[in-house]
Amino acid sequence: MSQDRACLVKESKGLTFFERYLTIWVLLCIAAGIFLGKTAPSAAQFLDGLAIYVGEAPVVSIPIAICLFFMMYPIMVKIDFAEVLKAGKALRPVGLTLFVNWAIKPFTMYAISVFFMGVLFINFIGPDAIDYVKMPLGLDLPEGASHGVGKVVIINGVKMLEVPLWRSYLAGCILLGIAPCTAMVLVWGFLARGNDGLTLVMVAINSLTMLVLYGPLGGFLLGVGRLPVPWQALLLSIGIYVALPLVAGYYTRRLLIAAKGEQWFQEKFLHVLTPVTITALLITLVLLFSFKGEVIVSNPLTILWIAIPLFIQTNLIFWLGYLAARILKLRYEDAAPAAMIGASNHFEVAIATATMLFGLSSGAALATVVGVLIEVPVMLMLVKICLGTQHWFSLTGSKA
Repeated sequence: MSQDRACLVKESKGLTFFERYLTIWVLLCIAAGIFLGKTAPSAAQFLDGLAIYVGEAPVVSIPIAICLFFMMYPIMVKIDFAEVLKAGKALRPVGLTLFVNWAIKPFTMYAISVFFMGVLFINFIGPDAIDYVKMPLGLDLPEGASHGVGKVVIINGVKMLEVPLWRSYLAGCILLGIAPCTAMVLVWGFLARGNDGLTLVMVAINSLTMLVLYGPLGGFLLGVGRLPVPWQALLLSIGIYVALPLVAGYYTRRLLIAAKGEQWFQEKFLHVLTPVTITALLITLVLLFSFKGEVIVSNPLTILWIAIPLFIQTNLIFWLGYLAARILKLRYEDAAPAAMIGASNHFEVAIATATMLFGLSSGAALATVVGVLIEVPVMLMLVKICLGTQHWFSLTGSKA
């Protein structure tokens, strides 16, 4: 067993208290957010107003930016760039997960979401239902002008785009589809008895790949969906919510290991950081749902209409990756995490981007939150499937 694997096994004894009951915490935060929005709407509006503006447009919500930084920072601290550079020793599993995540997943997510929300569930969502999203950064159109399927309107003195509600949900699903592989895959891989060292490498590689592909893929698919393509905001969101915590995490890891040593870093520092990501996520959810409470109360099935295509997409991507790993004759220890990395969504980045691009109260932000809601139970189901099908794979097959 390698040193990296030993460290990961020592660290990942299973789900933490927060992680084990994440679905319950999410539900409680949804309830708290709805309660706040209904009982103290002025407080929620005040928090949303704490933003950095470009012209008349609120570009970065300060409370959300702080929360989302602390969601991403602990994940980035775990990335060992030296291990990323050694990933060439495992070309098959790394190549498989990259292909599934970036050549297949974004497009199947788009197709499934359009079919369910734009066709099958359109009458339940409301064919004439509308949503108000932020104007793309750098765009200044007069009231009444059209942009994509959006129309410029004035809401509380601020220019917004009026778009079909189902397309706003579609935007959130797109942002989830191009954000694979949350750091919790390390937990899923451990529970499935996968190759922990390889899982960490693939998480790191996907995070770095996201820096390059997230913006272009997001802009392309949002454009195909006839939604506003806020290129500047896409790039800015990647810079703030991925690049900034990545740089901070890199230097934190480097300086602390140099000062305190690898063992202290793994056993003490990372242990303290473990609940930070989820705590920041839960605070963000309270803020998000304080603005969406009215929509959910008036139509509680909204969550279901979004969850169904996300559930189908997650299972589809898992089985594509898992069966492809069997065809490639990978070891089970490599096949399980390779498949689950594609199935998992990096919901922290998706939530961050949705709130930045379309606004805290947008349907797109709500759709990304639903991704959090189903993540834990669905991934635990896939872990059980992996454990029950280990005999499909060789335990001594090729690593590369």
